[in-house]
Amino acid sequence: MFRFAHIEYLYLLAIIPILIVIFSVIRIRRKKALERFGQKEIVDQLMPNVSNSRPVLKFILWMFALASIIFAVAQPQFGSKLKTEKRNGVELIIALDVSNSMMAEDIQPNRLERAKRAISRLVDNLDDDKIGLIVFAGDAYTQLPITTDFSSAKLFLNSVSTNIVPRQGTAIGAAINLAVSSFSPQFTGNKAIIVITDGENHEDDAVGAAQAAAQQGIIVHTIGMGLPQGAPIPVYQNGQKDFRKDKSGQVVVTKLDEKMLQEIAAAGNGVYVRANNAQVGLNTIFNEINKMEGAEMESLVYAEYAEQYQWFIALALFFLLLDYLVLERKNKYLKNIKIFGK
Repeated sequence: MFRFAHIEYLYLLAIIPILIVIFSVIRIRRKKALERFGQKEIVDQLMPNVSNSRPVLKFILWMFALASIIFAVAQPQFGSKLKTEKRNGVELIIALDVSNSMMAEDIQPNRLERAKRAISRLVDNLDDDKIGLIVFAGDAYTQLPITTDFSSAKLFLNSVSTNIVPRQGTAIGAAINLAVSSFSPQFTGNKAIIVITDGENHEDDAVGAAQAAAQQGIIVHTIGMGLPQGAPIPVYQNGQKDFRKDKSGQVVVTKLDEKMLQEIAAAGNGVYVRANNAQVGLNTIFNEINKMEGAEMESLVYAEYAEQYQWFIALALFFLLLDYLVLERKNKYLKNIKIFGK
């Protein structure tokens, strides 16, 4: 397994395109200055040893060296030894609504973003549990299979948006059914599903799906994202903010279907919590999950990691050595040598 011990340092790679832009601007200004000085043929005769390509080559070598140093600072590592760890925990799958109505801003900054932030904090509190992530709108999709890799969970969570599903809607039942089939087959401990949605425009039998899950010993909790009075759905076009309208031109107001989510939670032997601008409610449900008895599970994890930064240091030194050997000007002794000339 490959990883970076300090992956945050990779943000320094953003310096490279900035330096490329600065270098390009300097080159363009220098070219214009020479054009004002005189005709190119005459200027070239006055500066016979000046090379146009060598400064570019030296800059490229510097950029490769800089990138190698940044990778080295981030400490690349390869997993060198596997070991089996025993954990006592539960399996948890979060089903997150990514329909367009989740962009409503009655909960700041919007329903979806607030839910993602709460899930991220929940992941930080997990220890010996397993977590999976399902996204749904008109259909349900597995975003992250059940895992103990919490770093990957947060990485996949960051990529969630309303654009990752092809069909709009709110198929809560499909999400619950997919979650039920996504738990580890060999796991005999407690399992829970957390459905985070505004509950609006449900397209299937979500209550029946929750009942079927409960019959298999799987608890279904629900969190209602949105306020009862509702809010319009923002739409951004050409940088301008507008609101989604129906066929008659009226602004669509999306409201929380609290009754439906209460029925789903009751059918799934879980609890329902309504989110607001003060809290999302995941902490309340997490306390319920902590009351569940954890089962012993085994997982393979990397216990030792071999440092690989020295390869990138060597690569940086190699590029710097090449830069040292490449002169800014043409070599007056070698410039007239034409190996393939007649």
